[in-house]
Amino acid sequence: MTTAPARAAIDPRMVRTLCFEDLHVGMRETLMKTVMETDVVGFANISGDDNPIHLCDTYAQGTRFGQRIAHGLYTASLISAVLGTRLPGAGAVYRSQTLNFHAPVKIGDVVTVLVEVIELVAEGRKVRLHCEALVDNAVVLDGEAIVSVPGRRKS
Repeated sequence: MTTAPARAAIDPRMVRTLCFEDLHVGMRETLMKTVMETDVVGFANISGDDNPIHLCDTYAQGTRFGQRIAHGLYTASLISAVLGTRLPGAGAVYRSQTLNFHAPVKIGDVVTVLVEVIELVAEGRKVRLHCEALVDNAVVLDGEAIVSVPGRRKS
């Protein structure tokens, strides 16, 4: 019997929980992450996407990018990290996400993810958010997310 490797516990002080009533249009949150080789290999292992553009230096050197690039959905997953831990935070449930890919993300790049509330829909406590990822101030990915958010508990 194999067991999964231990994963560091998430520090609950780093996870924010905002109820629908706490949100307002214009709220923003950011996250910065340096893309590491271990991130790309780990994402390939989890997703099963073993495309050599992500994993093989020799293959990637012969492509238009000239080097290995991160999976597009790895970059998109950083948006999920913001939505699930910071804005709106714990309890937010994805309803939909659009993604527009504009440029590759390479190993060693620092990705800045920006998420902003652009609409609140009371029915169903839905939140529409503009999402973008930047490398060196250039947009590499953008789109919109819709999440459901818990309401404040009545006392």
